[in-house]
Amino acid sequence: MDDISTGGLFGTLLLLIILSAFFSGSETALMTLNRYRLKHLAEEGNRAASLAQRLLERPDRLIGLILLGNNFVNILASSLATILAMRLGGEGAIPLAAGILTLVILIFSEVAPKTLAALHPEKLAFPAAWVYTPLLKVSYPLVALVNFFANSLLRLLRVYPEASGRDTLSKEELRTIVNEAGALIPHKHQKMLLGILDLEKATVEDIMIPRQEIDGIDLNEPWDELVQDLLEMPYTQALVYRGSIDNVVGFIHARHLMQALMAGELTPEKLESLIQEPYYIPEGTPLNTQLLNFQKAKRRVGLVVDEYGDVLGLVTMSDLLEQIVGEFTSDPTDRISDVTPQEDGSYLVSGSASVRELVKTFGWDLPTEGPRTFNGLILEQLESIPEPGTSLLINGYPVEILQTQGNAVKTARIHPEARRKA
Repeated sequence: MDDISTGGLFGTLLLLIILSAFFSGSETALMTLNRYRLKHLAEEGNRAASLAQRLLERPDRLIGLILLGNNFVNILASSLATILAMRLGGEGAIPLAAGILTLVILIFSEVAPKTLAALHPEKLAFPAAWVYTPLLKVSYPLVALVNFFANSLLRLLRVYPEASGRDTLSKEELRTIVNEAGALIPHKHQKMLLGILDLEKATVEDIMIPRQEIDGIDLNEPWDELVQDLLEMPYTQALVYRGSIDNVVGFIHARHLMQALMAGELTPEKLESLIQEPYYIPEGTPLNTQLLNFQKAKRRVGLVVDEYGDVLGLVTMSDLLEQIVGEFTSDPTDRISDVTPQEDGSYLVSGSASVRELVKTFGWDLPTEGPRTFNGLILEQLESIPEPGTSLLINGYPVEILQTQGNAVKTARIHPEARRKA
């Protein structure tokens, strides 16, 4: 060292500080890379991303290599600082040199490069991957030795670095990623993705048309009236039954019906032959499962039945798809015919209205765990059949009972604005 000039020692010390900054920054950059974006870039043919991905498959080796290099340059820098202190100020200058070097390394080799790497990981990680890949091959015996002792210690703690699996995302984590995608994903597409994730949280009862609201064709009607009902049916597929909905015959497709009618072949016998067997859906079936079931059965409409086989309601593929892509109409009051807005800001709500649809369409903070209809929600809150004029609060919303029918609430008024002002 005596043969090296003071200027040369300062230059070497500066180089070591730069190398220390490189090791510290690249470590943070590689460890903070978005693994899913990294995989995407690697699959698109980005060579640097492929190298970084391979390095991160065994993070223990990568960390071992980086720390070996970082500790080596830091120790060497400390030695050079000591020599420079001895030359310039004698032994009394050594503590000062140590303090200055610590401050310099802390600022220029740790905090600054690591902050930069955390903010822009790819800009530092990808160039570093080109350096670390051959360096790891050259220094592998030393890295392997260090990893052997370090991994042996980790195994005592029941941690196995070589068995680390690939990163996986839970549904809630995926939901967070979609929500935070911002401008990267259009808002409408975000809602669709979240709708898919929400399918398993809802069951067919949440979206079905209740039994009492199902329209159908009664085969026991006189033929002329039956044909008229068929011609006036507003559905692509209509439910067909005998006498009552408890005696379901099946479904008839409007296209097949019109073909027979245009050909002049529509007779009672022909009508019977056009009826497709009913498709039943057990209650409690999650929507994501039912979507696949519709696809397998090649059906678009089904009847929800309970454990006794009684019909509870009707579900269509259209209703199910609306949970993903949204409603097919723009006006909320068109989407839910059970709700009528009033001039004073209140809404008249039918007791049969779906609580889930009210929450989804109007954004009201009503409890969705429990009763599925507004009537059921009111009865759960009161624990009795209310009289007209009865008022109550549901999650802070003032609700007034307007009409009852039998043992159910027929119509109620809700004041959502009153809750917001409270």
